[in-house]
Amino acid sequence: MNPPHPTAPATDAGAFRPPAQPCPGCALCEAAGGVLVYQTPRWRVIRAEDCDHPAFYRVVWREHVGEFSALPAADRLDCMEAVVAVERTLLAELNPRKINLAAFGNRVAHLHWHVTARFDWDRHFPEPVWGPPQREVQPPAVQRLGMPLANLDEQVRAAVCGLRP
Repeated sequence: MNPPHPTAPATDAGAFRPPAQPCPGCALCEAAGGVLVYQTPRWRVIRAEDCDHPAFYRVVWREHVGEFSALPAADRLDCMEAVVAVERTLLAELNPRKINLAAFGNRVAHLHWHVTARFDWDRHFPEPVWGPPQREVQPPAVQRLGMPLANLDEQVRAAVCGLRP
């Protein structure tokens, strides 16, 4: 665990706070981008609202930057620590077949990492989440997770709240 950042205290989920200098028209500068799980002055974790993939989280860099390489080395490390904390939580709590990690930004050119738990039974597996459906899922995916989303969100929050903000 990293020591607290000396100039910026961490915050809990609370209300979404836009970056100090938002980029007009950027969806991730103007809104949380999903269910806000936890935020710090530099990044936030949200859960995407996706009925086919309910254990789909994003680590969003709060300031508007398009590319991971644009961050200073220390910030890249801190961002990836948050990604890894979310990934480890999903692995431990859900025992998925695979975790998908991605940072596309093709539609929203604001740095964010997708962290998605994938299961043999999910609607698109083994295809990408945007790929063609492979099956109907019954009962619904959220019921197949084995724990309520609020509990999963709390586990993710606990995993990231001790990281350097």
